[in-house]
Amino acid sequence: MDFSLTEEHVMIRDAARDFAQTELLPGVIERDDKQEFPQELVRKMGDLGFLGIMVDPKYGGSGMDAISYVLIMEELSKIDASASVIVSVNNSLVCYGLEACGNEEQKQKYLTKLATGEFVGAFCLSEPEAGSDATSQATTAEDKGDHYVINGTKNWITSGGRADVYLVIAQTDRAKGHRGINAFIVEKGTEGFHIGPKEDKLGIRGSDTHTLQFNDVKVPKENRIGEDGFGFKFAMKTLSGGRIGIAAQALGIASGAYELALKYSKERKAFGTEICNHQAIAFKLADMYTEIEAARMLVMKAAWDKDQGNNYDMSSAMAKLYASKVAMEQTVEAVQIHGGNGFVKEYHVERLMRDAKITQIYEGTSEIQKIVISRGVIKG
Repeated sequence: MDFSLTEEHVMIRDAARDFAQTELLPGVIERDDKQEFPQELVRKMGDLGFLGIMVDPKYGGSGMDAISYVLIMEELSKIDASASVIVSVNNSLVCYGLEACGNEEQKQKYLTKLATGEFVGAFCLSEPEAGSDATSQATTAEDKGDHYVINGTKNWITSGGRADVYLVIAQTDRAKGHRGINAFIVEKGTEGFHIGPKEDKLGIRGSDTHTLQFNDVKVPKENRIGEDGFGFKFAMKTLSGGRIGIAAQALGIASGAYELALKYSKERKAFGTEICNHQAIAFKLADMYTEIEAARMLVMKAAWDKDQGNNYDMSSAMAKLYASKVAMEQTVEAVQIHGGNGFVKEYHVERLMRDAKITQIYEGTSEIQKIVISRGVIKG
């Protein structure tokens, strides 16, 4: 086993770290406070290749591997999880889904723009009554011969108000259950497609999250992804990769909070010495570092499995389950180490704590990850 990063991986990580520190850090507190979408920063991330990290260069992507992807995600998430979730959705769910399952015409028309950041993508699966139970799609897509007509509601959609391209999961034949579900490419501005108010969230407040309404939205047949009835398999396939991205986000949130806590503990004095010299704080730092490193190994293993062409359903679920748990627990500890200052926005850790919670919920809740893992364990 080789646990070292290649020279290229180190360069990629350092480039992402530099961007996060010089571009994302200034204004991150204000963006969180105002729920401001980082439009200009998204354009810059597109220029750097962050929005099409694993996409083949022939479609405008960077052609990197999944290890590179998680390194970039971790560095961005240390500073601004609102920006990193845009990167995650665009890469793991939208670009990956189109490259893996779309036809050549769809790739040329949409993937080439999504991979460069000219377009931003959104993935539309969740509904008011179909979150964890993705088979219970109430949104319908009625087959009209040369086109489909979509009706329904999608909610909690990341980049919902800012995206240019939406991948929409809808039920075409309810009698067939999950085999009657399809996936469609819907363009912003299509008649009957309406964007609801922006959600006022606990964390990742710079991320643009909306409910979407589809009222007799006409979608051409050529915008269906895959064969008829492929939609559920498409959603599950993309979500497995999405879990790697969110696991890396959780890892970044945790490691960002740890770095701030370590720095603060070396500066803050109590009882005549820096607080890192008190065993109560030193042991907190030891536990934080150990758990973050354990999470990092799980995240890297999931990315490695994907790069090797192995089945990564279980490894991605384990990575997300554990990394999100670590993110929640260690951001709380970071706030505790900061004491009263941890409750103040200017020290950043309170934002990281708020951002951490969503990693246990989206791309499949922690409970769903346990279902995936337990099924794999029992199946052997």
